[in-house]
Amino acid sequence: MEIRVKLSNLRTSPRKVRQVIDLVRGKKVPEAQSMLLFTTNRSARSVLKLLNSAVASAKHDFQLDEANLFISKITVDEGPKLKRWHPMSRGRAYPIIKRSSHVALILSEITPKIEKEIKTDNIEKIEAKKPKAKIRKPKSKTKNKK
Repeated sequence: MEIRVKLSNLRTSPRKVRQVIDLVRGKKVPEAQSMLLFTTNRSARSVLKLLNSAVASAKHDFQLDEANLFISKITVDEGPKLKRWHPMSRGRAYPIIKRSSHVALILSEITPKIEKEIKTDNIEKIEAKKPKAKIRKPKSKTKNKK
């Protein structure tokens, strides 16, 4: 089961948000939440809110356990840029580009019970396919004559 959530138009540059998401990519949800909670970067708060929203959605919609979820994919894309101008001397204008980001998060479920069942089924299938050792009778030393 995958839970997809998206945060659009975050008013932080994608480069700064990528620093934060690289910390939590592939981690289990409780571990990722504690890392984001104590990260001092400003965009960590927004990513934490997005993660908490995804977890709440997983609990409510699919009745999944929070401890059984991990971040399978998290990406940051560039959003729209706000272009502003700062006046300089001699009538020049200095451009100011205010960047924004789109964050996409996918949570997946860890299912250790199914993995164990698959492993035991495979072992049973492999054992069934193994050729059984044939018991050979020892040959007699005397040759039969006709």
